[in-house]
Amino acid sequence: MNYCYRLVINLIIIIAISCFIPIFPAYSSSDSNQFKADDFLQLGVKDIQLSNYIKAVKYFSQAIDLNNNFAAAYSNRWLAHLQLEEYHNAVADCTVALNFLPDNIEAYLNRGLAEYKLGNYQAAVWDSNRAIQIRPHDFRAYYNRGIANAALKNHQQAIQDYNLALTQTPQLLTASLGDIYNDRGLVNLELQNVPAALLDFSKAIRLNSADDRAYFNRGCACTRNKDNWGALRDFNQVVKLKPESAIAYVNRGVAYHNLGYEQAAIKDLQTAAAYFINRKETIAYQRTIKLIKVVQQQMTRKVEVAVKLGIGDWVL
Repeated sequence: MNYCYRLVINLIIIIAISCFIPIFPAYSSSDSNQFKADDFLQLGVKDIQLSNYIKAVKYFSQAIDLNNNFAAAYSNRWLAHLQLEEYHNAVADCTVALNFLPDNIEAYLNRGLAEYKLGNYQAAVWDSNRAIQIRPHDFRAYYNRGIANAALKNHQQAIQDYNLALTQTPQLLTASLGDIYNDRGLVNLELQNVPAALLDFSKAIRLNSADDRAYFNRGCACTRNKDNWGALRDFNQVVKLKPESAIAYVNRGVAYHNLGYEQAAIKDLQTAAAYFINRKETIAYQRTIKLIKVVQQQMTRKVEVAVKLGIGDWVL
């Protein structure tokens, strides 16, 4: 059985985390609405910093109600919408922000992210292209375009984008470098270039040894390369870093099965099935149960062969 449950893609992590604090001249005391709008903005910024995104959206919206030309309120609200996975709203706010400042690279980057999340990959590529025109040396734009191109199955273009991102990424940002290698590895795996994929995942691990995704993906590449011991090593690490990862248990179970350790395989698959049913992931649960039955059937056949050969104490 050469089976890999799924790959983990690091869906664009480039979100502008910093809040947009307005840099505007002081308003006269007669402009009471602007004072109130500023107050609501500051309250929203504090809530973003505290991860209270629903409250932040409320405050930013109140600021906009008082001043619908308040660019900073739109800019901060799109960040909150992204965190809440309200991608249509994020696109709308980024677009409004661009009406105020047409060369706002953060608006293009974040709108591209929202479009990607909505499955509008070509729109995401367009926004990344615009960001590159504005700031040609920003690695985030190349990285985001690479992920969008990968989703469009433009694999060679995606690899070119990742390569460009790697040349522009500050060396101090080791986590970002690791993410880029991880995603380039996924494209290489799609292209059946398993050796290149293994190298990329290994580089990602060296840059960030706590990234379970890179171990998981390298485990999948090892499985595809029929390196079951390597797969077992990597899925062991995923389980250590992320004990609740049902998918890791499935794939480690498959590695055990491929190595002939059927009882260990069944134990892992049963653990995965328990996680899936608790999370109400019915399809994943059903697929895992089918795998358990396959392993059990093969165990039965092995026992029957052992009995016929006269091996009374056959042990896995």
